[in-house]
Amino acid sequence: MQIDLTQDKKIYFASDQHFGVPNLQESRKREEKFIRWLDGIKKDAQVLFLMGDLFDFWHEWKYVVPKGYIRVLGKIAELKDAGIDIYFFVGNHDLWMKNYFEEELGIPVYFEKRYYEIADKKFLLAHGDGLGPGDKGYKRMKKIFTNPLAQWAFRWLHPDIAMRIANYMS
Repeated sequence: MQIDLTQDKKIYFASDQHFGVPNLQESRKREEKFIRWLDGIKKDAQVLFLMGDLFDFWHEWKYVVPKGYIRVLGKIAELKDAGIDIYFFVGNHDLWMKNYFEEELGIPVYFEKRYYEIADKKFLLAHGDGLGPGDKGYKRMKKIFTNPLAQWAFRWLHPDIAMRIANYMS
């Protein structure tokens, strides 16, 4: 994908915020810092790449998304509405995203690495988990977590139970 950078505009990256842990109070402090940072980049940002693990756990059911994060989501929507292109690369803590970001925020969500050309330079962008050799235990676990049957079964759990399990495992 080609990105033509406008003069005096910048590209920003954010990754691994892990909102939601270790507790509401600490997470809220980090959310507030992140929101201030988003406010700061709004004036000169052309593109924002969210490189995964924005949340410590994110799972979408058909009609339910995780409770909280409204300030962060609202600020991201504000930047998108201001004309900033935003792209979300799924990380290992939010790999069960479906269509919420695309439908509600107009932000494309990518589950695999992607190549970009920016200012005549080529970039490979991805969250990065599991790309290199090794870490076989994680790669096996990821195959289970991304298995359609496992996702289907997890989706049948009540969200309160599912979130409790996910927070324990995270």
